Amino acid sequence: MYSNKNLTGMVIHLSNNKTIGEIQEEFSEYFPFLKLGFFTKTHKPYEGSSKNGMLHPDSEIHLLKVEKAKVKISEDMTVSELEQMFKTKFGLNVQVFRKSGKSWLETTFTDNWTLKKQNEEGRELSDLSF
Repeated sequence: MYSNKNLTGMVIHLSNNKTIGEIQEEFSEYFPFLKLGFFTKTHKPYEGSSKNGMLHPDSEIHLLKVEKAKVKISEDMTVSELEQMFKTKFGLNVQVFRKSGKSWLETTFTDNWTLKKQNEEGRELSDLSF
């Protein structure tokens, strides 16, 4: 459930007792062919994150720099802008994944694409029969 949804973006409310899975669900309701992965360590632009450092969806986000916050996400944001915003504003290490058929791929080589373009590409790749 979103707190706010419109034609060009969304708002996710963060708090220290909210689970990663809850954030992932809210994001995926708006961008159904994208998902957020949360990690213990940061990654560099155009590089992937180690699967060993992925946080479980049941984990609460005790890593927040603030007790409560709103994340405004626009479909015109690039992947790198979104990932950087989570890191600088909230201290969270996020990686965006795009649906490709039945698999989820890190968007490392397309971090400069907008979330809208990534989601549309995921839709097209998922509509194809493999």
